[in-house]
Amino acid sequence: MASQPHIHCPRCQWEPRIDSRWYCAPGEPGSGCGTRWHTFWTAGCCPGCGHFWEMTQCFSCKQSSPHQSWYHYPSGDDEAQRRQEALETAR
Repeated sequence: MASQPHIHCPRCQWEPRIDSRWYCAPGEPGSGCGTRWHTFWTAGCCPGCGHFWEMTQCFSCKQSSPHQSWYHYPSGDDEAQRRQEALETAR
């Protein structure tokens, strides 16, 4: 069984809490429906409009990073690496 990724900001290491919520605001083409949700529960897909967010802003350092760079898999987890690569090529 593959390990679950550890999720944290690639810049400052901040970890989202269970009550953290992001807002679908205008910023990327196709975004801006106003939905609030936990972006890591849906792999960056807004449940309101279906927009897949390429970038995710950190609540601590206020910097945006590619959404996929927040997922940190244990080293040696080949299955998890294949899954992450499949997600990146599907976009």
